[in-house]
Amino acid sequence: MSETTSSQSTRREFMKNTGRAAAGAAIVGAAVPHVHAAENNTIQVALIGCGGRGTGAAGNALSVKNGPIKLVAMADVFENRLNGSCKRLKKAFGDKVDVADDKKFVGFDAYKKAMDCLKPGDVAIFATPPGFRWVHFTYAVAKGLNVFMEKPVTVDGPSTRRMLKLGEESKKKNLKVGVGLMVRHCRGRRELFDRIRGGEIGEIVAMRAYRMCGPIGSAFSGPNTEDMSEVLYQVKRFHSFLWASGGCYSDFYIHQIDECSWMKDAWPVKAHALGGRHYRGDCVDQNFNTYAIEYTYPDGTKLFYNGRTQAGCHNEFSSFAHGSKGSAIISTSSHAPGKVRTFKDQSCSKDQMIWAFPQPEPSPYQMEWDDLIEAIREDKPYNEVERGATASLVTSMGRMAAHTGQIVTFDQILNSDHEFAPEVDKLTADGPAPLKLDKDGKYPIPQPGIVTKREY
Repeated sequence: MSETTSSQSTRREFMKNTGRAAAGAAIVGAAVPHVHAAENNTIQVALIGCGGRGTGAAGNALSVKNGPIKLVAMADVFENRLNGSCKRLKKAFGDKVDVADDKKFVGFDAYKKAMDCLKPGDVAIFATPPGFRWVHFTYAVAKGLNVFMEKPVTVDGPSTRRMLKLGEESKKKNLKVGVGLMVRHCRGRRELFDRIRGGEIGEIVAMRAYRMCGPIGSAFSGPNTEDMSEVLYQVKRFHSFLWASGGCYSDFYIHQIDECSWMKDAWPVKAHALGGRHYRGDCVDQNFNTYAIEYTYPDGTKLFYNGRTQAGCHNEFSSFAHGSKGSAIISTSSHAPGKVRTFKDQSCSKDQMIWAFPQPEPSPYQMEWDDLIEAIREDKPYNEVERGATASLVTSMGRMAAHTGQIVTFDQILNSDHEFAPEVDKLTADGPAPLKLDKDGKYPIPQPGIVTKREY
């Protein structure tokens, strides 16, 4: 169940530059490790989901410098993905990759076999399509494993409620859990947050963010003409299907929605949105091409988010906060480097700049792993499940508002009874897929104003 990157994404660039993961680790201190179940103090890692993001996450894990760490097991539903990932990691990290042939597992139950290779205190990486996240986390909590899970961690209300409950169980077991909203570990943005809290730009009165690019190949899919079952096709093309990923909206927009909410130090309570499908050709996926969302925070402050995946249009990737005394850039042109800055006015012009984080800045992709492994070795409280689930939910709230044409509140999406794939834990390679084709060979799509109580 591999999760792959789009051609526009910079989330995990490991496959393009294996040296970045090996060389990019920041120093987190030479603390003497004293909390780990393995007798030789080696933290063992299992990778579940061997696409680009999983391979990159494993590379960041193996780059942590504060003690021995090894990759010992891998799992995916696609054998070629697993083998390709293992080969790349072995080439980059040598003996840190110790995955014997009998520790490579393929199939929908492969996640269990990979985690069975670990001891309590080891780390399982979940980089499969997000629709499987609660299934895999349930098994990890039962086995007492620490976890790093890619975002989003839920795709709808029911899976969010389930994940929040699992998060509480993991806290009771003192498990360390990281969620791949790596911007939260960006040192520049952490300082920006402190400066905003300190009043440098005054009270935030509005925020805006943009993620606009050309068509995303993995999200815009035509009919299944590949030599594979329908369920495997939907897993492979997971960005195309709401049950698997929350669609391109949840998978790509969650970072900026989360970082803006962080700077506001609050979660939005409702969303008002619009969106549409354009120039579809033979694409039969569930995504819209354009999204425009007005998020409202408890004090009435607005975040205006604009997303577009359309050729020939203006491209932009940025986030801004506007305060009563000035403004701030939260993201410049991608997740990293952030190049965060504050300004005396609202134009964000260079001659009005107050402060800029020094460049080059540490990679947040590496920092999230440095922070997680340090917490494991030093037994520090570390559990990002609630925050990750909430970020996933408010992202779904905006998506649902666009897909239904209704104003959707936080409580409405949290308590929604529309679970996209209620039996995702029972999927098999040759069994039925969560999404069914209609008589015309098309998947159900959102119909704003027509289907208003659920997204399709």
